[in-house]
Amino acid sequence: MTTAKLPNYVKAVYIFLLIIIIVFFMIIAKQILVPLLISGYIAMLLTSSCNRLERRKIPRSVSAAICLLLFIITISGLLLFIYLQVRGFMDDLGGSLKNEVNAFVIEANKWTEEHFGFDLGMRYGFEIKKAVEMVQTEEAPPTQILWSTIAMIGDIILLPVYIFFLLIYRDHLAVFVAKVFSRSNNDEILDKLTSIRKVVYAYISGAGKVMLILAVVNTAVLFALGIEHAIFFGVLAGILNIIPYLGPWIGATLPFVFALITKDSLFYPIAVIVSFTFIQMLEGAFLTPKITGSNVNLNALITFLGLLIGGAIWGIVGMIIIIPTIAILKKLFEMSPDTQPYAYLFGEEDNNWFKKRPRKNKKAKTEPDVPEAD
Repeated sequence: MTTAKLPNYVKAVYIFLLIIIIVFFMIIAKQILVPLLISGYIAMLLTSSCNRLERRKIPRSVSAAICLLLFIITISGLLLFIYLQVRGFMDDLGGSLKNEVNAFVIEANKWTEEHFGFDLGMRYGFEIKKAVEMVQTEEAPPTQILWSTIAMIGDIILLPVYIFFLLIYRDHLAVFVAKVFSRSNNDEILDKLTSIRKVVYAYISGAGKVMLILAVVNTAVLFALGIEHAIFFGVLAGILNIIPYLGPWIGATLPFVFALITKDSLFYPIAVIVSFTFIQMLEGAFLTPKITGSNVNLNALITFLGLLIGGAIWGIVGMIIIIPTIAILKKLFEMSPDTQPYAYLFGEEDNNWFKKRPRKNKKAKTEPDVPEAD
């Protein structure tokens, strides 16, 4: 029995329809997919530690609980440190820093009104209420705020539960994927799933190392410049680096504005921008390629579009988790010959592809070869 082969353009239409359906499903199932994806990436990060404990004859459930507990303790300590830094900054913002901010805002409002005829609405200083109104024009009812808070707490509670079950049933899920691709070699499928996990592990662990190094370097630079709350701005800039392209600029803008408000000379804000730009150049050229490597291997266009789509669908969280998600899709596309062109679309450009093609002679032969006379 022969089966009809679909044309390539029909396959392309099916693939794009599938992508549209997936994006629509991501929007509808946001409340379920976001914590599930975050839990899946954390579970991939903890899988190596669980495997080490299991090789020591520790039961899987116990090893998963130990790794999860250590992870929760580490994250709790990091959040406590961030909370103390934010609290110190907010205390200063409500004290002596408030007068400096108000003076700067009044001068900025006066300058924009004189030169552009535009009133910022802050003639008498910075007001938290007006800043909130600029972001959120309509006041949410108390019931909506209550339900949003309950939903957020529920997601936080569900995260450890998801991680625990994903660590326990990771082999079961791998066998399920192998059965889905039943026509392929099971060992080959399992090797590709392992490579996907290693890609996510390399990306998350490498991004964590880069954030830690940048936090230390940024803090040291701000300390050297005499910027107050150097630890707060340095750590914040290091954390924001996880958002490609946009995060580093936000991390540099905040200490720049703070130095512009609190310092009498323009040397300090300019020095902040120059220093952070130089650090980002070193990070992009040496630090990230050396630590993270080329495992993700996504081109800049797909990365930028992914950030826009992830931010539009899931907000800031979507911008963070969209990069490993696209990397996983790229690996999945590589598993089938029909979808390998889309894996190439996600990856880096192959500059040698055109060089490998056979070239035709520029000058065609116009006259047939005439044998020489004896």
